[in-house]
Amino acid sequence: MAVGAGAGPAAARMRCVVKLGGEVVGAAAELAIIAADLATLAQDGAHIAVVHGGGAQATELSRRLGLEPRLLAGRRVTDEATLDVMKMVLAGKLNVDLCGALIAAGARPVGLHGASGPLIRAHKRPPRAISGAGPELVDLGHVGDVDGFELALLETLWAGGWLPVIATLGADPVTGEAYNINGDLVGNQLATALRADKLLLVTSTAGVLADVKDPASRLAHLSAAEARAAIADGRISGGMIPKIEESLATLESGVGEIQILGRLGAGDLVRAVYEPGAVGTALSRT
Repeated sequence: MAVGAGAGPAAARMRCVVKLGGEVVGAAAELAIIAADLATLAQDGAHIAVVHGGGAQATELSRRLGLEPRLLAGRRVTDEATLDVMKMVLAGKLNVDLCGALIAAGARPVGLHGASGPLIRAHKRPPRAISGAGPELVDLGHVGDVDGFELALLETLWAGGWLPVIATLGADPVTGEAYNINGDLVGNQLATALRADKLLLVTSTAGVLADVKDPASRLAHLSAAEARAAIADGRISGGMIPKIEESLATLESGVGEIQILGRLGAGDLVRAVYEPGAVGTALSRT
């Protein structure tokens, strides 16, 4: 691939966390394109950790099983049956499908989840008030907060040329109890723990738009100050606000750069790594 040609030495110094939304993993054609780019980056020498969610697929399977998902202000309540669904979807079908696409692209994936190692150490989130759900404390059930990561496991895999593919389930390191954890939260916190050079958020949103109705109004670059100003004056609104705010906090914790990427064509993910702002929106501290 032209954009990656000769980029090996630069890539070898990069640590990249790539967060894939469930809608991306569930689309076979798009997944094949992304897998090919991930394989290129890994072959160039980048240390890639792929983190994936699967909320939409979990909702679909729940309903097929006769379980109506319960959401509070957009947050999934995870009872015992729902936790079983999350295990089947995240650590099962989607992780296998993603690893399969990466194998077909020439990569060497290793499917993981929070109980592998345990890679994602977590505890049960205590009841708390949730914005948009009223003043009462809410218990979301088997939902976890991240305590830390077994980074030595990732280092071992990278040293052997493997590509970790991580389902966003956490585990209590003492009891082994599993927890459902928001994928964006895992991606941000893993990037922070690794002090990653880049965190790439692949979603259904084509970056930050100055006008949400006009895809051509994409903002290619945003500094932290520019992003805060855009929130203040209303150019960034709705569901993009928490994503940007979380990203700004992650930048402040030491991550080099964050990119918000939408639907990707062949080579776009590689371009995003080597040419920030070429696709999507690149967020930086300055």
